[in-house]
Amino acid sequence: MSAPCYLSTRGRAPAARLAEAVAAGLAPDGGLYVPERLPRLEAGTFDPDGSLAATAVTLLAPFFAGDALADALPAICAEAFAFDAPLRPLTRPDASLLELFHGPTAAFKDFGARFLAACLRRLRADDAPPLTVLVATSGDTGAAVGAAFHGQPGLRVAILYPDGRVSPRQAHQLGSFGGNVRALRVAGTFDDCQRMVKVALSDPDLQARVPLSSANSISLGRLLPQLAYYAHAALRVRRTHGLALDLVVPTGNLGNALAAVWVRAMGLPIGRIVLACNANATLPEFFAGGDYRPRAAVPTLANAMDVGAPSNFERLRWTYPDDDALRRALTAASVDDEAIRATVRRYAQAQGLVPCPHTAAALHLLDREPVRTDRRWAAVATAHPAKFEQVLEPLLGHPLAVPPTLAAMLARPARAEPLAADPGALRDWLLATP
Repeated sequence: MSAPCYLSTRGRAPAARLAEAVAAGLAPDGGLYVPERLPRLEAGTFDPDGSLAATAVTLLAPFFAGDALADALPAICAEAFAFDAPLRPLTRPDASLLELFHGPTAAFKDFGARFLAACLRRLRADDAPPLTVLVATSGDTGAAVGAAFHGQPGLRVAILYPDGRVSPRQAHQLGSFGGNVRALRVAGTFDDCQRMVKVALSDPDLQARVPLSSANSISLGRLLPQLAYYAHAALRVRRTHGLALDLVVPTGNLGNALAAVWVRAMGLPIGRIVLACNANATLPEFFAGGDYRPRAAVPTLANAMDVGAPSNFERLRWTYPDDDALRRALTAASVDDEAIRATVRRYAQAQGLVPCPHTAAALHLLDREPVRTDRRWAAVATAHPAKFEQVLEPLLGHPLAVPPTLAAMLARPARAEPLAADPGALRDWLLATP
């Protein structure tokens, strides 16, 4: 099989091989890498008794065909998918919760971060200068990347997060690694952090002096592994119920939702995809028929979704170049903070289930859907509730149990350096940091 090519969403950069696209993070023209075309797969291609890691190998093999990383794909998947993504039944008979928070930092980002770290470690030559991996985070991405890259020789991580706009436990996680992982608390929003990272990655002079890559979902190496848990869940539902899997996905920068869209476009049994957004209404307004209008993010209880200019919208428009077709392919709705609070209370009281604020937004939209025997839904649970104790414990009236891996991080000292919300400040920091 010939090796597939990867192109920029902006169409002004040379085609790249997968290893090149993963190593670069962002295309030279500032666009996001996409495959020349999405492969098609049949459900029968997959081992019905296979693990999540086995599903990932089968699903991702066409993307890796003929590439320098192809032979290592099974080992990479074994490292990244060392924990499960279970479907937890809900009390309504047609729905489950797809739990993606069983990794070391208790968030869905663990899968993609570990996959990317495994790829970059294999791509780096022993005599190469250190590679600095930049990551903008609204809460969970940075910790997952820090955990995945901590202690990796030849790889450094700079985590940018909006100061005061992540939960205290998230902030502590971000600063708890030390060594080759540094945390920068930016005096701005997530969108400022994301802009600073993109400017740095697009600066050829800076890249020549400080080799850079990205670990956000703008990176193809972060995005591709996220396809695996949707494919695995959908195949399980098809085998058990003979139905496609409908999804409600909490949505911020759009990488996680885009992964579900691509799995469906590859021919696997995913049906409706609903984007659960918070008060940041860029996507709900577009899918309701308005113009795509990025704007400054506003802070909400679901802080990881506080994104006013989602990067992966470029990839979504590549997937559906016609806006009318795109609006038919997805729906999106905003869930305000009061609805999130009410949903947390309702699920805790009725089902003994405590969702994080982002998961609560998805459950709120799921509850709007009528129960039907010919559909199977999954709301996507993106993070463990214990990461949001300041929001959830006052609603519940009792403390939340903390997973052991999260407790270990919180027991370590944490440090973050202040940084202005300016690309020049990040450039100066990168050039001055040994």
